[in-house]
Amino acid sequence: MEGRLNSAIRLGKNKGAYLGEAIDIQKVLGELEAAAVKNGWTRDPDFLAYKRLVSEPRKRLYISTGIHGDEPAGPLAGLRLVEDNRWPADVSLWLCPCLNLTGFPLNRRENAQGVDLNRDYRHLATEEIRAHTRWLAAQPNFDLTFCLHEDWESEGFYVYELNQSGGPSFAEKIIDAVAAICPIDRSPMIEDWAAGGGIIRPKVKPEERPRWAEALYLAVNKTRQGYTLEAPSDFPLAVRVQALVTGVQTVMSAI
Repeated sequence: MEGRLNSAIRLGKNKGAYLGEAIDIQKVLGELEAAAVKNGWTRDPDFLAYKRLVSEPRKRLYISTGIHGDEPAGPLAGLRLVEDNRWPADVSLWLCPCLNLTGFPLNRRENAQGVDLNRDYRHLATEEIRAHTRWLAAQPNFDLTFCLHEDWESEGFYVYELNQSGGPSFAEKIIDAVAAICPIDRSPMIEDWAAGGGIIRPKVKPEERPRWAEALYLAVNKTRQGYTLEAPSDFPLAVRVQALVTGVQTVMSAI
C-alpha cells in the first residue's frame, strides 16, 4: 500500500486517554446490516451477532469487536470485512460487531454504568457479558477467534496470541502484512507482558486471573487458538481500520 496509507504519522492527540474520532455506532451497524444481507449473512434473533454458515465447514471462525466504546476502528473494520466479502468458501463465520452499545455514544472505554466489559468474563456482573456468554454457549467451538481492538497509548500495531492448538502460528504473518500499513510496536514489554516483534504470547493461568478478558474466556471455553489485534489509536482512523482488516484477511488467505 503506497506510503502506508499516505504515511501513517502519529497524530499526538491522545493525552491520558483516547481523544480521537468518535463514530455513530447505530449508523455503522445499519450499514453493516445492509452489507450482511447482501452477502448472505443472517442476523441472530436473540443477540447482536451475524452468521454466515456453510455445510461441512473446514474451519469455524469467530470475530468480535466494539467491546470498548473508545475504539472506533473495530466496528468499522467489521463493516469493511463484511462489505469486502473475502472469505474462503468452506469456512463458517460468526461476527459480533459491537459488544458495548452504550459506550460508543460516550466515546469511552466502559459501558454507560462505568464498567469495563472486557474484564467481566469471569464474574459476569454485567447484563452485556451475561448475554454474550449465553449466546456463545449456544454456538459450536471455533477453530480460530479474533478480537479486534485499539490501544490509545501504543506506538504501533501489535497482536496477542493464545495458541493451545499445537497448530501453526499466524502471528508473524499478521505482523508482516500489517507492517505495510502502519508501524509495529516492537517494544520488549507491552501492557506489562513480554513481547517480541509486535507479538505477545502470554503465559496465562486462568484460575489465577481475577478478571477475564473476552479472549481468555474464549480460550478456556470456545477455542484453542485466538488472536487479539491491537491497532494504535493515535494514528489516523483509516490506517487503524486497514490494519485490523489486513490482519484478519491475512489469516483467511493462509488457511
